[in-house]
Parts: sequence; structure tokens; C-alpha cells
Amino acid sequence: RSPGWPGHGALYSGELRRRRVVVVKSYSRKDQRMMAAWAADCAERVLPLFERAHPDDGRPRKAIAACREWVETGVFRMADIRRASLDAHAAARAAKADDDVACFAARAAGQAVATAHVPQHAFGGSCYALKALAASDREQAETVATAEREWQAQQLPEDLKQEFLKRVVIETRRAGIVVTVQKDEDF
Repeated sequence: RSPGWPGHGALYSGELRRRRVVVVKSYSRKDQRMMAAWAADCAERVLPLFERAHPDDGRPRKAIAACREWVETGVFRMADIRRASLDAHAAARAAKADDDVACFAARAAGQAVATAHVPQHAFGGSCYALKALAASDREQAETVATAEREWQAQQLPEDLKQEFLKRVVIETRRAGIVVTVQKDEDF
């Protein structure tokens, strides 16, 4: 066994393997809970787009409820959060076969609840909500997505609003609009 950090066998031929150190932006617990509540709001605004197409599938709604429960109580059970998120994403996969709108709305719920585990998932919830709205009205996609993004921004305190505006981007391309989450080294 090579000398080095326990369990890593870090020395080979007398040289340390290069390790890339990534510093991920951290958020306070208060900000994380605020982001989760905001992501749940974003997802809930597009939830009817899923429920109209799949009225008997309650998985995205349950994910939003699990998110709100975590925000209210602060009680974190990884198994519960993970199950709620995975179930919402499974609903999205089931919907995708015939309905991008419902798929995106369900993904918004899955990302929202995952914010309890990783704060940056809130931006995914926002992004998928915007995608759902854009896909629901392709003729007015840019208008509806831009208006919703403005509403989303207004729900956040200034420091988180600036982070959101930097991260969640709407771009106009030949084929239509594209909504993305911009990631860099501190994401």
C-alpha cells in the first residue's frame, strides 16, 4: 500500500496525484430553506400543467408537499427527500413519452424537493417551471417564460435574486427559446 492519505494510495512513483479542488458555493440554512420554499412555489405554479394531463398521478404534488414540510419543520430524512424527488422524476419520465409540458412540470417538483439536500437544485426547479410554461405556449414562449422569470426573481431577497438572475437564463435561438441553468466552478 502506498503512503499517503488513508485509503487513497496517493503516492505513485514518488509524486502526488493531482487533485482538482472544487469550491462549491455554500448557502446558510436560512437561505436554503428560503430557496426550497421559492422552488416549491415555482413548481406549484406549473403543477396544473401536469395534473391536467395526468390527474391520477400525485407524485409531483407529494414532492412539493415534502419540500414544504422540510421548510416548515427543518426535519431532514434523506430517504424521504430522495424518494419524493425520484418519484416526481419518474412521473416526468412517464409523461415525457407524449407530453413535454407535463414532463417539465413534474421535473420542477422533483428539483424543488431536492433543494432540501442540495440548495442549487432550487435553480433546477425554476428552470423546469420556465420550460413547462414555454412548452405550453410555443407561440408566446419567450413572453410567458420571461414574465414568469421576472415573477420568480421578485420573490427572492436581493442577494439570492442576483444569484438566480446569473444562473437561470432564457436565450432566444432560431428554433425557439432555451432555458438553462448556468453552472460554473462554484455551482
